[in-house]
Amino acid sequence: MNIKCSKEILKSLENAITVVALFEGEDVSTTFDKINMISRNFNSKENSIDTVTLVENNNLVNVCLVGFGKRELLNREKIRIIGGNLCKKLKNILKNEVYKSSDVNVLNLNLNSDEIGSFAEGILLGNYKFDRYKTKSKNFERKEVDTITIFTEKDVECQIKKAKILANSTIIARNLVNEPSNVIYPKTLAIETVKLGAEFGFNVDVYEEEKIKALGMDAFFAVSRGSINKPRFIVMRYFGDKESTDILGLVGKGLTYDTGGYSLKSNASMLDMKTDMAGAASVIGAMCAISQSKLKKNVIAVVAACENALSGGSYKPGDIINSMANKTIEVLNTDAEGRLTLADAIYYIINNEKVTKVVDVATLTGAALTLLGNVATPIVTNNDDFYCELEKAATLSGERVWKMPIYDEFKDMIKGEEADLKNTGGKNAGCITAGAFIGEFVGNTPWIHMDIAGTSTSSKSIGYKVKGATGEPVRTLYYLAEI
Repeated sequence: MNIKCSKEILKSLENAITVVALFEGEDVSTTFDKINMISRNFNSKENSIDTVTLVENNNLVNVCLVGFGKRELLNREKIRIIGGNLCKKLKNILKNEVYKSSDVNVLNLNLNSDEIGSFAEGILLGNYKFDRYKTKSKNFERKEVDTITIFTEKDVECQIKKAKILANSTIIARNLVNEPSNVIYPKTLAIETVKLGAEFGFNVDVYEEEKIKALGMDAFFAVSRGSINKPRFIVMRYFGDKESTDILGLVGKGLTYDTGGYSLKSNASMLDMKTDMAGAASVIGAMCAISQSKLKKNVIAVVAACENALSGGSYKPGDIINSMANKTIEVLNTDAEGRLTLADAIYYIINNEKVTKVVDVATLTGAALTLLGNVATPIVTNNDDFYCELEKAATLSGERVWKMPIYDEFKDMIKGEEADLKNTGGKNAGCITAGAFIGEFVGNTPWIHMDIAGTSTSSKSIGYKVKGATGEPVRTLYYLAEI
């Protein structure tokens, strides 16, 4: 699908589906009297979508009337959702009816330039479908929307370009998460990242098992030991401002599959564990957007990619393991493995890459889903000013975040009895204590922990989100770098 804008006046309704934006309490004013007249009788409430067939020069033409509701209640996220719902409607129209053209023209979109960009973003994200493994019949032909032209007098080329970059980068993350674990495992994730770096303009180094052990990443390596698929430590670097010493660090949890190890998950709990690398996918997607946009910022991202499998070589409950920070850890539960990989990854990026701020992104705890469902991402942080920057970024992206308290009592819950730390604080406050564990490895560096266990996937298609991976928080990380 392509989206473009035009300052020309549309002269004919033929050869395309015409979309007309309706706002409550406002008349429609286009060059087509038929549209102006019929629009008065249709619902303009937010997310209402009606279709009507008109006759134009003895040809049937389809008009899609889209309600945007009251202008004063609109925001960019609502506009994205409208765009996503419109895209789904257009696909259904093309699926159920015969059209000579699959082009779409959009009229009366009386929004500002940034809002038009969000509308385009919603359409592009709503168009996503992961079906590459479905066998198609020989006569299969799915008619898709080809080109959407937004007719507006405003200069929106930059906003449309940005929408394409953000949507494409989010889709890159979605694809990585949706791929099965026999396709995406540590080695292939590293290969894909190298390809993306070459395409979009960031450097990638990949460390294999011997280098990982040489760096002293004992906690990360312990998690990886049970799998025949050896770990990879992926380092991505983008330097857009070589005069600045500020470097934003991004750390993504990269468990390409998680059985739980000896603390074995149930079959039902294991089914979706290919998505346990959604944090890794999001930082990879963010690096694609940041580098393609040529932001004047410095960003380094790392992913500790491995599988938590079960074998004779797996680490076990009761083990005491070391870490790159030389902090010892009691393993109480081998299914609390993500924080072990993140501990070494975040210590590495702070001490070896010298980042000045760091964000870790992880599908870390079921407690995050219990806390906020799939509506918002819980945050643990050691720096309120840095959190305010994230909150601004999340407002721009529409990906909600909510800060959790990090009292000393929570930190005490992960203190070890026979070692410095233990890898689980028990059943209470699990989302916070998991974040507190990672916080033990950041020192004084401004740090944010994002637990995306609830927001990284969706159980149904709604708005611009589709069933499966959402790609969150790619766009938030981009805006955080941009701010």
